[in-house]
Amino acid sequence: MSDGPHGRGPRRGSSPADGAGGTAARTATPASTEPRAPALAQAGRAAGAEAEPGGARPTSRDVARVAGVSQATVSLVLGDKWRGRVSERTAAAVRDVARELGYRPNLAARNLRLGRTRTALLVVPALTNEFFARVYTGAARVAAEHGFGVVLYPSPDGVGPARDPFASARAALDGVIASSMAAEALTEIRGTDLPLVMLDSDPSDPGAAAHVNLDIADGMRQVTDHLLTLGHRRFVHLASAVSSWTFDVRAAALAQALGAVPDAVVTTVPAPLDVGGARQAAEAALTGPGPRPTALICDDDVLAAGACKAVRRLGLRVPEDVSVTGFDDLALATAVEPELTTVRLPAERVGERGMSALLAVLTGRPPEEGGLPVELVTRGSTARAAATPAPA
Repeated sequence: MSDGPHGRGPRRGSSPADGAGGTAARTATPASTEPRAPALAQAGRAAGAEAEPGGARPTSRDVARVAGVSQATVSLVLGDKWRGRVSERTAAAVRDVARELGYRPNLAARNLRLGRTRTALLVVPALTNEFFARVYTGAARVAAEHGFGVVLYPSPDGVGPARDPFASARAALDGVIASSMAAEALTEIRGTDLPLVMLDSDPSDPGAAAHVNLDIADGMRQVTDHLLTLGHRRFVHLASAVSSWTFDVRAAALAQALGAVPDAVVTTVPAPLDVGGARQAAEAALTGPGPRPTALICDDDVLAAGACKAVRRLGLRVPEDVSVTGFDDLALATAVEPELTTVRLPAERVGERGMSALLAVLTGRPPEEGGLPVELVTRGSTARAAATPAPA
């Protein structure tokens, strides 16, 4: 990835009137040209009768002629940019005429004139992950506020290269927003031309025009402090087997926090990101040689759900015998019993910040900086460490 730090700036050719052009686009309709609503309605119906199937498709020029206003005014009104430039009465009249004529703006032609498609691609590991669904919700909300659309594209099997979903992404998109877990999918999709905003990714990566990160390390420190306060000293880190910057940060923060506690012991056990694989990995960790761990620290809530199943299958109790923590605060966290102590990640805010960063890059503005804060949510899956019987 070789995008410069500033991404791609705004293209030339745009105008305040969405292609109407000239200073007329910035001038309110003179009072003398205020249309008369009854006359407009009658004229609109008459003009509409001429536009029956088989006739020419109505144009913005037709709307302007019937409404008695300029094409620039039509563009302002139908582009919802009329406030402060055109009176409410004129705007309502123009909309009435457009409706009577059956006129619809040609968005494709408008975007071609502007040099923009007003479309962003959001690349995520998998649609089945609730976290990324919420990221999409946030990104789509901000995009809609600015007249953009968001295309959601999952990379195959969650990770690895993905084929370009368009004949030419550089012709169909204005930019790409991507999770670090789907980073390998980007080369074929964006090439080197499209501005890229990376989510939850290495901020030192020079290929991205902007980064949006959560304070993942602080989240893991909050988990560790909570368990240490409860007296836990023997830990298993049920770590994601997926290679990703975000999971590397969790592991490093955990090792640093426990490394400062002389009597703390942690064993790292990798596990696939599914309940079944997590259960098997946790069972193996809990039945291994030596004193049984009193706390399982899991890289996400799915792994934590598998860990809880492992504890129960071994005839043990959560949290009386073994405490379990998650990460993400998915709906799953409150669907299991006991409910999970976990780190809440503001997924929708990640999507909002990601789309805002892309819009900033496209308009030549500096994106907002600073990590998004995370929060430990304490529930029923953690308790004071129980005394562990000596091994037989």
